[in-house]
Amino acid sequence: MTTTNKYMNIFQELANEIEKGVYEPHSLLPSEHDLCDRFNTSRETIRKALTLLSQNGFIQKMQGKGSLVLDVSKMNFPVSGLVSFKELQQSLGRNITTTVHKLELIETSSWFSSKLDSPPDSLVWEIVRSRNIQGERVILDKDWILQERVQSLTEEVCKDSIYAYLEQELGLAISYAKKEITVEPATKEDRALLDLDGYSHIVLVKNFVHLEDTTLFQYTESRHRLDKFRFVDFARRRK
Repeated sequence: MTTTNKYMNIFQELANEIEKGVYEPHSLLPSEHDLCDRFNTSRETIRKALTLLSQNGFIQKMQGKGSLVLDVSKMNFPVSGLVSFKELQQSLGRNITTTVHKLELIETSSWFSSKLDSPPDSLVWEIVRSRNIQGERVILDKDWILQERVQSLTEEVCKDSIYAYLEQELGLAISYAKKEITVEPATKEDRALLDLDGYSHIVLVKNFVHLEDTTLFQYTESRHRLDKFRFVDFARRRK
């Protein structure tokens, strides 16, 4: 086994243990010496694995104290990236299922027209899906997509990955999105389709999604239960 494979495997094993609660939040990982003994490897390899754990939000290295385990019950959702939920699911590695509650072709109202910058008589696909993560419905995704760009949609596609269908089957080039993030009171629909666990508000992420030719073709509202998610980005200071 190469050194790279060794520290990656150690990282993955420790990350899995943290996620499963073997090491509880705010506890300390075993010392570097103990980890060297456990994995029968060098301190340099252990330090590389610990660095990966730190970079991925599993631990916080504390000078003179060791590696403090962080609370990973919240899942990371990138702010700046534009990824499908299926792609996100693969990176999270969690048990996630999708239920399609609604798939209809409707005429746009003035409200839709303003969101999608389209004529009032345009047709749009309205899709409502809930995401069940580890046995709880904690995300409600509501999408409106211009039918002019997407002629047909099926429940099977919506349950799997709309973006995979648009890019791989229809050949559309999805390019960029403008995002807005707010905290809003939960609606009647939220309470019906989500397991809110007593929370009265949700995190609302609005996406205005454009194709490569700059066409605004999709408006999305992704409604998240407050306690389960953190939204992350990487920022570098410009000098």
